[in-house]
Amino acid sequence: MKKVGIVTLGCPKNTVDAEVMAGFLREANYELTSEARADIIIVNTCGFIHTAKEESIDTILEVARWKESGQCRYLIVTGCLVQRYPKDLARELPEVDAFLGLDEVPHIAKICDALMHRRSPEVQAHRLSLNLVSQGAYSSTYLYDHETPRLNLGPRHTAYVKIAEGCDYTCTFCAIPSMRGLFRSRPLPSIFQEVKTLAAQGVKEINLIAQDTTAYGKDQGKEVTLFRLLEELVKIEGIEWIRFLYAYPTSVRKSLMEIIAREPKLCKYIDLPLQHIDDRMLKAMNRPSSSKKVRELIQRIRETIPGVSLRTSFIVGFPGETEEAFERLVEFVQETRFDRVGVFKYSKEEGTSAATLGDQVPAKVKDKRYRRLMKVQAAISLEKNQALVGTRQRVLVDGVSPETPLLLVGRTQHQAPEIDGAIYLNEGQTEQGRLEEVEITKAYTYDLVGRIL
Repeated sequence: MKKVGIVTLGCPKNTVDAEVMAGFLREANYELTSEARADIIIVNTCGFIHTAKEESIDTILEVARWKESGQCRYLIVTGCLVQRYPKDLARELPEVDAFLGLDEVPHIAKICDALMHRRSPEVQAHRLSLNLVSQGAYSSTYLYDHETPRLNLGPRHTAYVKIAEGCDYTCTFCAIPSMRGLFRSRPLPSIFQEVKTLAAQGVKEINLIAQDTTAYGKDQGKEVTLFRLLEELVKIEGIEWIRFLYAYPTSVRKSLMEIIAREPKLCKYIDLPLQHIDDRMLKAMNRPSSSKKVRELIQRIRETIPGVSLRTSFIVGFPGETEEAFERLVEFVQETRFDRVGVFKYSKEEGTSAATLGDQVPAKVKDKRYRRLMKVQAAISLEKNQALVGTRQRVLVDGVSPETPLLLVGRTQHQAPEIDGAIYLNEGQTEQGRLEEVEITKAYTYDLVGRIL
């Protein structure tokens, strides 16, 4: 059989794109395999910030060396990096046989066929069509549905479901709208049917994703909302946990908090990217919120959803961030005691308005602030984990630990896959995908150890 390997970088939204490509390839009788056995390797790239772009380029060059040594025959590059820099990539990477933007995901099998059958004019025409796209003038419009073929590339008991794509906000640091396009959401019945199908396949955990998940349905009328979607999804038999990621702070309504509090299937977990707390920084980032509103929202969430886990992310070193502004951020993290915090050093991205701002923060200062904030949160995280020792937790078992076959690994409802820490199980036997009662026996900064009861 024709063999294809897919290397996916970046966020869960990219993972879904890769799984859709895998579905189209399987329908076209391709075997999905490891990169070491593949005739064609697809590198699905991320183009969000500088470090992600570097990782993507390094991966492409590594696979290109495999191609030169005869380990694979063809190399295809897809994803956000292609969407953002089609001309530059085509010029600088002649070793790549084809580039596909985000809207061309459904054509992946056609391009693979053209390569395998050496229909070079067709491939070359496709490659050149991307070269002619004006950089920054092309944003995606594609969005899959429940009838789109899809192959889950991760553990069979958990899945991401993309409920919307694109973003209408104009945060000054972010290039996502120029790549992923304007906000557009899937019809509620399509999402319901996809989740129902996943449940029939043995999936127990659903993670709803989008660039702006809480805006779901705003383009479909007042009756379609994230609240309404969750109301329907909790009815599906077989699904045990439902979590949504990326809640925009100004869109978390009272009704949304209340349904999370009362529905057992909805994880008591809210991912609330805040980016900063200093009002001047929020304004410079074009975030439609304020320090006062953020604090009020966090208080309402904690009052409405007992035991909720709050995750957030911050940017340090944004242009014009003073020591005073950074100290306000540190104090806010110390006071609020988030359960999870991600910290990013500001990345100056072409095509964003923040890239043109003066008063850029030196790299050494960014590094120092990054380390300081991470150290503050690490102490909080360790204290919170230590408080769990001796408690009993319901844990979804992900399988054998990638670190050692001697341990199983799992997560509570307060730990999102691939994002948060995990629980390593050193006593007891069970199977992947089972929900088990676990006693926590040891705590580390981000991970826990427990025994199956």
